[in-house]
Amino acid sequence: MSFPQRHARTRRFSLGAPRGFSISPDGSRVLFLRSKGGSDPVTCLWSLDVATGEERLVADPAALADPDAELPPEERARRERSREQAGGIVGYATDAGHTVAAFTLAGVLYLADLTGVDAVRGVSTPPGVIDPRPDPAGNRVGYVSGGALRVYDRATGTSTALAEPESDTVRYGLADFIAAEEMGRMRGYWWSPSGDAVLVARTDDAPVVRWHVADPANPDRPATVLPYPAAGTANATTELFLLDGTGRRTRVDWSGEYLADATWDGTDLLISVEPRDQRTITVLRVDTATGATSEVVRNSDQAWVDIVPGVPAHLADGTLVWTAESYRSDEGIEARVLVVGGEAVTPPSLQVRSVLDVDGDTVLFTASDDPIDIRLWTYRPGDGLSCLTPEPGVFGGRRGGGTTVITAQTLDSDGVSVTVHPADGQKVTIASLAESPDLPVRLSLVPPATTWPRGPRTAVLLPSGHRAGERLPVLMDPYGGPHAQRVLSARNAYLTSQWFADQGFAVVIADGRGTPGRGPAYEREVFGDLASPALEDQVAAVEIASAAHPELDTSRVGIRGWSFGGYLAALAVLRRPDVFHAAVAGAPVTDWRLYDTHYTERYLGDPAVEPGAYERSSLLADAQKLSRPLMLIHGLADDNVVAAHTLRLSSALLAAGRPHTVLPLSGVTHMTPQEEVAENLLLLQVDFFRAGLRA
Repeated sequence: MSFPQRHARTRRFSLGAPRGFSISPDGSRVLFLRSKGGSDPVTCLWSLDVATGEERLVADPAALADPDAELPPEERARRERSREQAGGIVGYATDAGHTVAAFTLAGVLYLADLTGVDAVRGVSTPPGVIDPRPDPAGNRVGYVSGGALRVYDRATGTSTALAEPESDTVRYGLADFIAAEEMGRMRGYWWSPSGDAVLVARTDDAPVVRWHVADPANPDRPATVLPYPAAGTANATTELFLLDGTGRRTRVDWSGEYLADATWDGTDLLISVEPRDQRTITVLRVDTATGATSEVVRNSDQAWVDIVPGVPAHLADGTLVWTAESYRSDEGIEARVLVVGGEAVTPPSLQVRSVLDVDGDTVLFTASDDPIDIRLWTYRPGDGLSCLTPEPGVFGGRRGGGTTVITAQTLDSDGVSVTVHPADGQKVTIASLAESPDLPVRLSLVPPATTWPRGPRTAVLLPSGHRAGERLPVLMDPYGGPHAQRVLSARNAYLTSQWFADQGFAVVIADGRGTPGRGPAYEREVFGDLASPALEDQVAAVEIASAAHPELDTSRVGIRGWSFGGYLAALAVLRRPDVFHAAVAGAPVTDWRLYDTHYTERYLGDPAVEPGAYERSSLLADAQKLSRPLMLIHGLADDNVVAAHTLRLSSALLAAGRPHTVLPLSGVTHMTPQEEVAENLLLLQVDFFRAGLRA
């Protein structure tokens, strides 16, 4: 079987890898998700006994439900927002004591007894169950059905509605599109620590403009009506209410455009909120008796403030855990630091990425001293900082009850390895069942130039068996924009790029200005202009790579990408045809006025106020400049970057008399999870570049 076939069938070699970890409060058990093999898309729920290393299959969807059953529309949308490509049990939640787990299959609620006494059982509820979550005591299970927040009582076997939608535009307990797509908030309700109350978000998308996403290949089907908050238009409104066990509600008094997150622990109920311009993020303490709020801490910036996963949080004694961004340009310092009790506890050389867990008085977090490595760290008052993973790689994990789960990706091994480290005892390995790619990666990481220390971090991949001195056409393979890195110390990050290299290219990957990991100032270089800095750094990467590898033939340079990478690929051949000679642009944003509020306005502002920023970043006005081969690829069911982006650019190119290729993908979303589509897209791109970069 070819690499493209295996790559598609294994969902990029992710099936069979353990993920979704949670740890019991005493640290004795670890729950996790994993399918039974590297090509099995049905994810099961497993439990690991930390002391013995014994795994137990808690729930197998194949034994519980029809794996091909239709998902509720809200669940399909949640999976699209989280880029979930597998099936079966793709998420679960437990009570505080890890005695019961709740999950859904095809909209049916299932409960699993984690003590091993009872079997997994389906629960009779109204249909279309979304996001079930047991209360901390495990007596009741909250869930969303039909836009209503409901509670299932395990003792009586009955369900009651705590909050029901007043119209068909209202949802209780679900994250709206912007929260899920751009803010990383996938939930819309939170239990109190005692389980006697719930904080619930009420969202109303009535103000949001309706778009219509049709499937032209099936004209008998009605178009999907999509509330899409494009830049400069109205967002959904979000209100917060405290509900007691009877549904009696107290309104939470907060102001702002966006609810970034909420956390309710034994210390406080805290919410994080942003204004429309995102230049401030404020943590508010909620009085659970009255709904009144008071400010706890605030971060501000002249460009924007990032939402950092995992904060705010509290140590066991109530000390606040937070992050802050520090600028001291006179000393060359620019860093996101971990703040505990109002004091920065990490040095400016360390870029904090996320807070993963707070276990008693120990904070588990990820941070980078070199952007290509994301290491796992702990901080404990009195003990200070400790790096758990000093070797190069990309690491993550969880911590609870003194037990730490560590996930590791390195350049020396395929896939993800998972080890469990109890407070006392021997470490245990959770086996990965993912398939090995069997693809040797011939990678060269180009060191930053001493004369250009702020240049893009650059990686070069050469074909296996390449002969010294043999000239190679160049294929740039970037993402190149905010939120995502491509140059990392992880072998699996380069698999597709290496396969392209083995087709006869020197593949170059570069993370330029705007990409994460190198400090707030580096990320903010794209403020007001998403095009120029990103494109300039791809041009620089060609120079950096060719200086390190003289075999690169810079008279034949192609560029490919998806989403922001697709935007960057089209931008490259439109504005710098002297450097880039062919491009494949997948799902590109071509007019930022058509992209969503939270992402776009963070970088370009309100289009009514900053029209110049949108003109500088748009591709449409450059259509008449096209002089190189360009292929545009777009899923017609994409509800993130809608197909109108490609169609409008194609229309502008046609009006300018510029030949180009458009590949529409019927029924395909932004993820392109379909096996045949994913496989053949790789093959078609190779053929396109071979023709476009012919010597």
